[in-house]
Amino acid sequence: MIMVHRLKGEPMLLNADLITTIETNPDTVITLADGRRLVVSDVAEEIVDRVRLFRASVLAAAGEIR
Repeated sequence: MIMVHRLKGEPMLLNADLITTIETNPDTVITLADGRRLVVSDVAEEIVDRVRLFRASVLAAAGEIR
């Protein structure tokens, strides 16, 4: 899960595995696997970095389990 913020600033946790596309026009629009679209105040590059960090943390945790 990653943290994103709605346009009014409310935080929301989002399942990063459901993201299919992120567009900027000029608002950031996240399209999910089921076709829903979320408009957020976060910059696209920040969202990509959060997804990368989340996935890295999953891999690190899996390595610790072994």
